[in-house]
Amino acid sequence: MPTYDYRCKACAHELELFQSMSDRPKRKCPACGKNQLERLIGGGGGLLFKGSGYYQTDYRSASYTEGAKADADAQKKSDEATKPPKESSKTDKPKNSDPKD
Repeated sequence: MPTYDYRCKACAHELELFQSMSDRPKRKCPACGKNQLERLIGGGGGLLFKGSGYYQTDYRSASYTEGAKADADAQKKSDEATKPPKESSKTDKPKNSDPKD
C-alpha cells in the first residue's frame, strides 16, 4: 500500500497515511476536525528491496558494468605509472657476497 502525505489547509497539520490506491482521499483533519485536509503530491518512496541478498547493483546493465571495469583498469594503470620505484632496505644482503672475504 502506498503512503500518502496530507496537510490541513486550516491548521497546517501534516500527516502520512497508508491507504489503498482505490481508497478515497481523507478530508477530515485529525488535529482540528475540519474538512480541510488535502493530499500532497510526493516524490515517492524510491527503490526498496525486502529480504537479504538484494543489492541495487545486481540489476546494472551490461554497458554500465563494462564501463566501470574499463574505468577501474585505467585507474590501476595510472596508479602503477605514478608509483615510486621500490627501494631496497639496508638489511638486504648483497647477492654475490662470499663469507670468506
